[in-house]
Amino acid sequence: MTPRIIAVLIAGLLAGASAAAQTQSNKVWISVGDAAYAELQKVAPQALSRESRATLAAPQALVAGQERLHLVEVDEQQMLALSAAVHRNLRRCGGFMFHTSEAEGIAAVSAPKQRSALLAPARPSYVIDQQSVVNPMLAQMQASNIGQTIIDMSSYANRYYTTNNGVNASNWLKQRWTTMAAGRSDIAVTQYTHSGWPQKSVILTITGTDNPNEVVVLGGHLDSINLSGTSETTRAPGADDDASGIASMTEVLRVMVASGYKPRRTIKMIGYSAEEVGLRGSQDIAQNHKTNNVNVVGVMQLDMTNYKGSVNDIYLYTDYTDNAQNTFVANLITTYLPTLKIGYDKCGYACSDHASWTSAGYWSSMPFEAAMGEDDPYIHTANDTYANSGNQADHALKFARMALAYAVELGSDGPGVTPPAERTETVTGSLTKGQTRAYGPYKVAANGSFKAALSGSGDTDLYVRKAGTPTTTSYDCKSDGPTTTENCTVSYTANGNAYVLLNGYAASSYTLTVTYLPQ
Repeated sequence: MTPRIIAVLIAGLLAGASAAAQTQSNKVWISVGDAAYAELQKVAPQALSRESRATLAAPQALVAGQERLHLVEVDEQQMLALSAAVHRNLRRCGGFMFHTSEAEGIAAVSAPKQRSALLAPARPSYVIDQQSVVNPMLAQMQASNIGQTIIDMSSYANRYYTTNNGVNASNWLKQRWTTMAAGRSDIAVTQYTHSGWPQKSVILTITGTDNPNEVVVLGGHLDSINLSGTSETTRAPGADDDASGIASMTEVLRVMVASGYKPRRTIKMIGYSAEEVGLRGSQDIAQNHKTNNVNVVGVMQLDMTNYKGSVNDIYLYTDYTDNAQNTFVANLITTYLPTLKIGYDKCGYACSDHASWTSAGYWSSMPFEAAMGEDDPYIHTANDTYANSGNQADHALKFARMALAYAVELGSDGPGVTPPAERTETVTGSLTKGQTRAYGPYKVAANGSFKAALSGSGDTDLYVRKAGTPTTTSYDCKSDGPTTTENCTVSYTANGNAYVLLNGYAASSYTLTVTYLPQ
């Protein structure tokens, strides 16, 4: 054998070893349910389960269905082939969760854990009592705004988690939300950096006024994919999957800011990175919240909202979600959107980012655009465009309105208690002509009002002021009719005082009644 032949053989062996090592380095761990595992066996028969666990031991509050979960080691091509098979044969998204190690995967396929005792000791009240706040905001929501956001997001060639387009789309969303929230010191927009890929998740936080440590999450994924293979220039506009969910959420934000709404609980709106490749972004974020004992009291996922492929309007998915919160969402729809029809279905293991929160022990819901298998047929292709949604966002508007009702009702609630009631105080007295009498200060809470009412005989005039005791020439409100039947109302955006002056325009006897929300 000549030295040249030996050199060629050695080079070949080294190349083969390098290729094998590269293939091995591309191996990842994923967890899948029974249905997706069957599809994996068709496209990659050599990918066998290392661990299988039944999910029947799941606590009642976290219904995980009647399927087993399997932990499998696959390479990237097998993972993408699985995603395509699930989409093609099961007519649903995903179906698997990515894991950074075998140990992490084994923990994931174990039965969902009970909610941590370090988190909320009790559920939210789920009382629906914010109609005076919600209904005016619902009337402001517009499908055209949602449509424009879909157009803007789907203008990128793709939003894949490893491409420059995906990075730019994340940056665009951060800038869009930052601009919308300008002037609100209680709103912050940040990007969440993930280890292993460049696209960042985007998190907008509205800090709660009374209970900022209790958090309500609205989420959707900002990435997109073309299952034929997504490179830098591959077309994957993702108009419905999931620009529509991000756009619905963005309209919620627009109306909240325009209305000056400030929640009692903290509200987070999250655009997740890397959903299409195993819920990677949402897993990072949900596990981070769990590790830091963040008290998330509810999660809603908006993944595809603009294709009406079924007879009902909004479908609540009942597997890997929370029964009690699903009932609350259904009641919200019945209360605020009574013309809409509600359907129920299941989507299997890990069909969207809500599964990451459920796995972390949080209460989540997944309202969806259609019944399983009747959703948008164009997703994960170059044809998932706004034009193929009819150049309109009427269906997505339904989800935006539902999401706003969810965020306000849950965000306005305290720790499972009824907000403090208004206080009423009454005094009586009499005045001679030209005599005055002052009352106060009354400590009035933010976002409330101070109402003063007079009744009696004779003629007494009423004056109310915030800064100090009023005079007949310095006041915020006056009522000086020819009798003692007078009324004044003053509104408060921040905590403040209220002072009252009564002036006897003529001799009188009076009853003064003041009503206000105390600090």
